[in-house]
Amino acid sequence: MLRAWGQPMRPIRLPEPAIKLSETPEIFESGFYGVIKRAIIIGNGFAGAENQCIGLVRALGLSGRHSIYRVTRPRGGINEWLHWLPISLHKKVDYFITQLFGYSQFQLVAPETSGLSQVLEADARQIAKMAYQTFEREGPLLVVASGRDTISVASSIKWLAPENVFVVQIQHPRTHLNRFDMVITPCHDYYPLTPHAQEQIPWFLRRWITPREPPDQHVVLTVGALHQADSAALRSAASVWHDELAVLPKPLFVVNVGGPTSNCTYGVDLAKQLTAMLQGVIWSCGSIRVSFSRRTPEKVAKIIVSEFSNNPKVFIWNGEDPNPHMGHLAWADAFLITADSVSMLSEACSTGKPVYVIGAERCTWKFAYFQKSLQERGVVRPFTGKEDISENWSYPPLNDLAEAANRVKKALPERGWRLCS
Repeated sequence: MLRAWGQPMRPIRLPEPAIKLSETPEIFESGFYGVIKRAIIIGNGFAGAENQCIGLVRALGLSGRHSIYRVTRPRGGINEWLHWLPISLHKKVDYFITQLFGYSQFQLVAPETSGLSQVLEADARQIAKMAYQTFEREGPLLVVASGRDTISVASSIKWLAPENVFVVQIQHPRTHLNRFDMVITPCHDYYPLTPHAQEQIPWFLRRWITPREPPDQHVVLTVGALHQADSAALRSAASVWHDELAVLPKPLFVVNVGGPTSNCTYGVDLAKQLTAMLQGVIWSCGSIRVSFSRRTPEKVAKIIVSEFSNNPKVFIWNGEDPNPHMGHLAWADAFLITADSVSMLSEACSTGKPVYVIGAERCTWKFAYFQKSLQERGVVRPFTGKEDISENWSYPPLNDLAEAANRVKKALPERGWRLCS
């Protein structure tokens, strides 16, 4: 039954069989009361978060059977200083400001709409209503969400239609994990519970640092982030990019540059360090392909471009479509990645190819813990500028995506459900 707001929560109970096992109707002989044939992804407009959801849905065999909804924050001007607010309150504040002042004073630009016209705003009531009304005809609904701003929507869907949905929250929701059927999060999100982290937190703040409890049985721990770069996607990308990348001199060294974050700060200093070190290994490379992310500061990109734009061995992607990222993952012989990007590192480390990292010493808190875990597993090495890129080394690739998908598949029968075959 679809819940209404304000009503007390009732425990979720699976339906008891009304007849003996021997008299079970044929459609229930398998023990399953529903087949999941569809999914909804709730994103936040950021590729790093949404790619995790899309990757998991693909791994579950629901590619082409999903819809994407987004939780979007107001952007521009003063809104860049209001991201700490809960999203519902942020929208109310933005509405109040724009009603008083328009976009001219406090909000420097109007909200972005390009690229979002085909994506619906995530409305928990509407999604829960749809799941409830279509349950008999289309079966249970898988809901996959990622990112802080999606937590309230995903948990509300679970609360409103608990008997009709299976809700997976990717990235740690900080508190009240029982609002979801499953939480998938990297190990470094539990760094605050380690003795080393506890020593860094003043005692009077420890009660406010989350998570406060170790993971329970419905929490799936990964090494890195989920992504879309599974073996099928890489085979497809290898075919699509064959004519452009297969003919390049080997080894092909792919350099992915992200951007500074609050826990991994850098600027032109890292750009200068990267260019100097890259000059030291260019002799051992057949080709070098450089890509920048949306977060790469212009001043960082300019230093790298000015250093290598005239080098015949080096190609620098200009940011225009088509994006060669998946092709690079498929055809590269080795990678160099800035330490700030958990997503790019996770993708590269799932290929089994050599991955070098620059800037790991600049990471703090749980991101330093993440870098340490990668080095201890032998999946990355710090970049020194003295390497021979033609030297090949390998490791057991990260397999977070497949492992997370298997955990979802194993959890569904507890609800009497299964994925469509």
